Amino acid sequence: MDFIVKVEESRPAADGRPSAGPVYRSIYAKDGLMELPEGLESPWQFLSDSAKKYPNNPMLGRRQVTETKVGPYIWLTYQEVHDAALRMGSAIRSRGVNPGDRCGIFGSNCPQWLTAMEACNSHAITYVPLYDTLGANAVEFIINHAEVSIAFVQENKIPAILSCLPNCSTHLKTIVSFANISSTQKEEAEGLGVSCFSWEEFSQLGNLDCELPPKQRTDICTIMYTSGTTGEPKGVIITNGAIMAEVLSVEQILFLTDKVCTEEDSYFSFLPLAHIYDQIMESYCIYKGSSIGFWRGDIRFLLEDLQELRPTMFCGVPRVYDRIYTGVVNKVSSGGALRKTLFQYAYNYKLANLEKGLPQEKAAPLLDKLVFDKIKQALGGRVRILLSGAAPLPRHVEEFFRVTACSTLSQGYGLTESCGGCLTSIGNVFPMMGTVGVPMTTIETRLESVPEMGYDALSSVPRGEICLRGKSLFSGYHKQQDLTEEVLVDGWFHTGDIGEFQPNGAMKIIDRKKNIFKLSQGEYVAVENIESKYLQCPLITSIWVYGNSFESFLIAVVNPNNQAIESWAEKNGVSGDFNSLCEHTRVKEYILGELNKIAKEKKLKGFEVIKAVHLDPEPFDMERDLITPTYKKKRPQLLKYYKEIIDNMYKSAK
Repeated sequence: MDFIVKVEESRPAADGRPSAGPVYRSIYAKDGLMELPEGLESPWQFLSDSAKKYPNNPMLGRRQVTETKVGPYIWLTYQEVHDAALRMGSAIRSRGVNPGDRCGIFGSNCPQWLTAMEACNSHAITYVPLYDTLGANAVEFIINHAEVSIAFVQENKIPAILSCLPNCSTHLKTIVSFANISSTQKEEAEGLGVSCFSWEEFSQLGNLDCELPPKQRTDICTIMYTSGTTGEPKGVIITNGAIMAEVLSVEQILFLTDKVCTEEDSYFSFLPLAHIYDQIMESYCIYKGSSIGFWRGDIRFLLEDLQELRPTMFCGVPRVYDRIYTGVVNKVSSGGALRKTLFQYAYNYKLANLEKGLPQEKAAPLLDKLVFDKIKQALGGRVRILLSGAAPLPRHVEEFFRVTACSTLSQGYGLTESCGGCLTSIGNVFPMMGTVGVPMTTIETRLESVPEMGYDALSSVPRGEICLRGKSLFSGYHKQQDLTEEVLVDGWFHTGDIGEFQPNGAMKIIDRKKNIFKLSQGEYVAVENIESKYLQCPLITSIWVYGNSFESFLIAVVNPNNQAIESWAEKNGVSGDFNSLCEHTRVKEYILGELNKIAKEKKLKGFEVIKAVHLDPEPFDMERDLITPTYKKKRPQLLKYYKEIIDNMYKSAK
């Protein structure tokens, strides 16, 4: 195992506890986990230090949008944001909010979001992000559960906050709009004892001379609610120390394996700031004095905003990479035989060099300029670091970007509970493709056996539940000690994800512990593992496999690939638009047949083979509450939504 070192021996099964494999660290932390430097107590120091070093450097930018046109990025400097945060922090204190109290932030990514976060950091107030995509019930639940006393709210979210005020005005006493607030809205809130302010009005309540309270690493920086795939959201408690350890480990891993960011770098902000992944990356940019440019908030214009900003660092999720990949592949395919042949030659040549171990910049520099530069330009032309997280990146998409983007690409793995990335692949180590790499320099990892699923952490190919220990872990779930004790055992956080160590020490995610159910004949089904196999079928973009203990076989709801289906229909004399094709019996039979071919190829067991499919032309989405903001399937909600279809499929299949 070239990239990890063993620091503790394995543990046999005993006293009802399963066996666990050895404890490993990354080779980049072989002599000990990374320590925070003396004197670093709060993430507020990242901003205050950068404002001293780079006062006039552009920090936060957004495009000016009018009814007729979209302008260039307009920037606030580090000094301007620092002063605005101090003023807002002082204003928050003037409303009787003290260090350790909770402040909500509700809205999509923008300068006000980060300014509110930094205002909280400056006064040791715990900020509580509210997902932009959470419904009113979840917002209400979080405000009450976290006892949020003040909330900064995006202008178009104010009606949502007002609608839940009757049930949460016990705690919430102040609402501050990211922009303006109408007199009608003010009156409505004041009728319930809640004061409302526009951004400008609230800013006037503060000043720059206020004394800042002392801060400690053990202070709670944020309570971040995870968009639970089941039940109510859980409030993940993250301290100053955990946030800073995570940010500094990003710096360390880039320093040792790539190139750190500087004040010359820029980052494209579009993944939700309410989610730990983007928040850590933006905190890293603030620590380094880099610039952060926000998207407009409309997926249709994502590439347009990217090309205007021309960032050097881009963090995406598989869905976004897949969208860009499909667009590029379609362009290449429609560009004529000669262009297609040239592209394929260049692709194969560079791929072969990467497989031989050549680093990105030396694999095919001439072909990068002649052939792949257009793909680089699609991301603005300056990107040098691509990161992917939140869900597995399909292997063919990862390979495509590693070959064509003229940039390193690292796929990582992390959870809110691990304060973001806890494992990362190394951008220039090509054999790590298809894996989530090695532990960050603040984390140790081990696998624990899961006998009921047949995973053995002590076998020659170690497989088991991924467990984490280290300096960037959460401190527990807010007001949920029982849940905390379930997952934090003897200092080890049990992630619920099943991993497999590769020969080079990289980790591969292969399954999910919780998504296991029993069929009526007593067979256990590890559904995520099966879905990942079926997803290799090029005819589909997403699949939800379902079964229960009253039925003996599996069925599935599938999002088909529009182009692939329309192309097949044309060749096979089946007419109609995409929606009607999804209803057509022949199309369903064709897709089911192809999925069964995959099942055979992947050696799935008889009970793991799907017996019926429903084709939904609409991708699983957040609007119907079928997926979380990080694109994980919400299985109880999927069942509720498709219940009638599921029942009919079982009846018909029998």
